[in-house]
Amino acid sequence: MRRREFITGVATTSAWPLVARAQQPSPVVGFLNGSSPATWAPFATAFRTGLREIGYIEGQNVAIEYRWAEGRAGPLPALAAELVDRKPAVIVAAGGDQAVLAAKNATTTTPILFISGSDPVKLGLVASLNRPGGNLTGVTQFTAALEPKRFELLRETVPNAKLIALLVNPDYPSSQTQVTEVQSAARAIGQSILVVNANTESGIDAAVGDIVQKRSDAVLVGSDPFFTSQREKLVGLAALHKLPSIYQWRNFAAIGGLMSYGTDLTESYRLLGNYAGRILKGARPEDLPVQQLTKVELVLNLKTAKALGLVFPISLLGRADEVIE
Repeated sequence: MRRREFITGVATTSAWPLVARAQQPSPVVGFLNGSSPATWAPFATAFRTGLREIGYIEGQNVAIEYRWAEGRAGPLPALAAELVDRKPAVIVAAGGDQAVLAAKNATTTTPILFISGSDPVKLGLVASLNRPGGNLTGVTQFTAALEPKRFELLRETVPNAKLIALLVNPDYPSSQTQVTEVQSAARAIGQSILVVNANTESGIDAAVGDIVQKRSDAVLVGSDPFFTSQREKLVGLAALHKLPSIYQWRNFAAIGGLMSYGTDLTESYRLLGNYAGRILKGARPEDLPVQQLTKVELVLNLKTAKALGLVFPISLLGRADEVIE
């Protein structure tokens, strides 16, 4: 063999593994969400931020397959099955406990990361918070457990309310817990509660019509991703009918809702991105404790209060994390 042919052969052989590695596909992250991309865009961005902090950038060294249920629980099992068929390295299930349960039912082997507003142990997602034990782990916000506090804050804002409506989605796994806890808190102080259900957009119109007809003085909107996807409608109806209302997330108050009390959903998605990155690097869900968000934000909207003829108590203003003027 001539020297030039030998050198060419060596160069070609040594370059082959590099070419092969360069052509290997990026790992796939499945992203299953019960809401819509328009509503959840800031949170999807926070998830990608968390991934980037661990060294993974969408379109460069990781691919993300998105599946959105658009606020409907029905399509979730099929969407979860689609993602499992893509053989992702990890599935992220959020935007409601229905999405998490759909992912859990779709696979017992693919790692699943979740955001849950309920107790993930009671929901059957993990054996314990510190030692999840299976193929699931993630972030819990215990948002459903905050309903009695939201009730208390609403009462403090509207102390003369004779009837307070509680709007819940009966399809949400923690809806009955929300009802039970709010009713218990109401009985303790002799407050009358009207429980109203809605699980569709038209159902919200009917529910608010019922709330108005029965002369409710204020509304507590239950924790549920479907209501978050309908926040413009809910806030608009509350303004139209002059109904003081309290919501779960800051983004309700930011668009004109009277007040909100809940955890930082953006931070939850960032933490989930971190966990996804760690799993891509080889970590196992069973070794990653469920993270608990403990910081809760109270946001008050002064402009909306004025439009409703309300004045926030000084004590409430002093406790607020943010006051929107």
